[in-house]
Amino acid sequence: MTDKERHIRLLRRCIEISQMARAKGNTPFGSLLADEDGTILWEQGNVEISESVCTGHAETRLMEEASRRFSKEKLRFCALYTTAEPCAMCAGAIYWGNVGKVVYGISEKRLAELTCDHPQNPTLDLPCREVFARGRRPIEVIGPFLELERETVAVHEGYWS
Repeated sequence: MTDKERHIRLLRRCIEISQMARAKGNTPFGSLLADEDGTILWEQGNVEISESVCTGHAETRLMEEASRRFSKEKLRFCALYTTAEPCAMCAGAIYWGNVGKVVYGISEKRLAELTCDHPQNPTLDLPCREVFARGRRPIEVIGPFLELERETVAVHEGYWS
């Protein structure tokens, strides 16, 4: 399996996680943590609404759990996969958690087009690459995956209107 095939497989799993988050009344976002071999170590959907917590984004919650379960040395060789480009808060959690790679489906700009001015998601115009560039160690960023845009966006249909 090529790297691209692995990325697509794991991003499709994130889409499934985002569907589960939405089914539970949350915003439709999903993420997972995978090791160097593509083995899934942890999965997390958005819980911001169901748990009434502003930090309930899928990536931030995933990083909270991952930092409890795995050493920073192990996380350095892991990849965080997510349906949408991480926001500034989530990028910060990824950075402080020491994850070495981020792979995402749709860009923050594309997400802003979907959410418009919805109060639940006042998307910042701050790409994760810019957040990571301010850090003291590199984080590889891969995305967006245009071949998965239709599948990723489909989970959002009707949510933000």
